[in-house]
Amino acid sequence: MSLDLHTAAPPGGGGEPARPARAAHRRPASFTRLDLKFSPYLYVLPFFVIFAVFSAYPIVYTVWIALTDRSPLNATISFVGLDNFVELLTNDPQFWNAVVNTFGIFLLSTVPQLMLALVLANALNRKLRAQTFFRMAIAMPIITSTAVVALIFSMIYAKEFGLANWLLDMVGMDPIDWRANRFASWFAISTMVDWRWVGYNALIYLAAMQSISKDMYEAAALDGASRRRQFWSITIPQLRPTIIFTLIVSTIGGLQLFTEPLMFTSGAGALSGGSEGQFQTITMYLLDVMNTRFRWGYAGAVALVLFLLIALVSLVNYLLARRISSDK
Repeated sequence: MSLDLHTAAPPGGGGEPARPARAAHRRPASFTRLDLKFSPYLYVLPFFVIFAVFSAYPIVYTVWIALTDRSPLNATISFVGLDNFVELLTNDPQFWNAVVNTFGIFLLSTVPQLMLALVLANALNRKLRAQTFFRMAIAMPIITSTAVVALIFSMIYAKEFGLANWLLDMVGMDPIDWRANRFASWFAISTMVDWRWVGYNALIYLAAMQSISKDMYEAAALDGASRRRQFWSITIPQLRPTIIFTLIVSTIGGLQLFTEPLMFTSGAGALSGGSEGQFQTITMYLLDVMNTRFRWGYAGAVALVLFLLIALVSLVNYLLARRISSDK
């Protein structure tokens, strides 16, 4: 005779009735609505706090200080309005000299930098022996100290016993005083910038090239397109957003150039950018005004004008790159 272990207790007997299952715990509907409404703001709150402390506040303070005659030599602060900007734009030839130097070095460094980066990235995108080694090699200048790079290039462009002048002497040319000559100093500083940042931009282009579908290249090859034709007709149009990005980033870095020309200067008065300011950049001039002349309000005006120049040139570069690379 089998026993039924699951026999239910009799309805009217002395057996203990089955207990109903406990309902699952649920949060109040009001709490759920508050969670969905405010939790996204809590997640992004740290970013806005950091942005307010380290970005928004310095900008607001710079705008305020640019409208005053703030200086550590004066106990009082007077509101001068736009006087600092008027003096800067109409009666400061040293500032305009720094602007010309900055844009000259920027053009000499940025254009070759991005073109060489494209060529390197296109070469590394193919199957090569020791491909990983070459990709790591172009990244080495990025992790090298800027001070070390500037020191080595200062020795290369030394007037006496420098490698550059030795090579010029080998081909029968006269030596060049790379620090005294304006255009020569621009070229020397531009080579420092290019050597350091070509690999960085090449890696960005390489990453973007690897995301391009291989089917497009195979179809072009079947149609008889050469590698050069594939590069200009497929690679460049597909890299349009990346090229615009690197162009804007290079513009920001180029117009804020400071370390390379500063380390290229020898002796005292490094912020002057040479004996006649032949390679003094805007950021060097800003530090010179703030730390040598102690005109903090005037330095604030220089910083704001530099900010507007960067924004304007970045916008122009963006529009030009978008116009040139647009589909016809």
